[in-house]
Amino acid sequence: MKPRQIKQRIWCGDGRPRPSSMKAERYGALAVLLILSLCLAANAGEIVDRVVTNVNGHVVLQSDWEEEIAFEAFSQGRDPDSFTSDERKAALDRLIDQELLREQVRPSQPAPTDQIAAQLAAVRNEFRKLYPNSATEAGWHDTLQRYGFTQSALEKRLGDQIQLMKSVEDRLRPSIQIDQHSVESYYQDQLLPEMKKAGSNAKPLTEVFGRIKDLLAEKKMNELLSGWLANLRAGSHILAPEPSAGEQNR
Repeated sequence: MKPRQIKQRIWCGDGRPRPSSMKAERYGALAVLLILSLCLAANAGEIVDRVVTNVNGHVVLQSDWEEEIAFEAFSQGRDPDSFTSDERKAALDRLIDQELLREQVRPSQPAPTDQIAAQLAAVRNEFRKLYPNSATEAGWHDTLQRYGFTQSALEKRLGDQIQLMKSVEDRLRPSIQIDQHSVESYYQDQLLPEMKKAGSNAKPLTEVFGRIKDLLAEKKMNELLSGWLANLRAGSHILAPEPSAGEQNR
């Protein structure tokens, strides 16, 4: 799961964290969720639906796949048609992982509206860098429309993602314990050399202890999530997807 990745960027296209940033690492670790795209309006253009794969009896449609690609293209400032076959396959893998996670955690409570609003504001702030014209309200909605989205659909997607991510965290977080030795080792072996290489003044351990601990916890959760998804895939019936005519020509 990029939980099939936010930040989240929300949901960076390749689902990998930026190693130089602790904050990016935190969101990137979840981005496997990660990497968590749920129902969103289909991208512009008519899509003839067909089943592309089946996950334990739950079908994933061509439109689901195209929606995921459209959103990833939107978040990266790209044309959906620019995605390579490998990138499209990675997007489908994230949809499969998301379905496997939903089967396990079955989130029931909707995401709080204030969290959705905060996430939407963060998304808009990031997208202003990709789409300068989206700074205005009209420009923002025009940008959404170019990809076939509406703000209400985007808000639902964010809410579903927050909800699923919380359910996964609640499942994995209790098993994660980061001791002081691990924090000190990271500080001495990784952070200090990186700061020295960058020509930055070394910060004392006491100042960065909490951030390092959070970072290590997110790394550990990423490892647990990857292992969990691997086990779920091994124990599930997943129909191998067959490429459409369009995919075969890519």
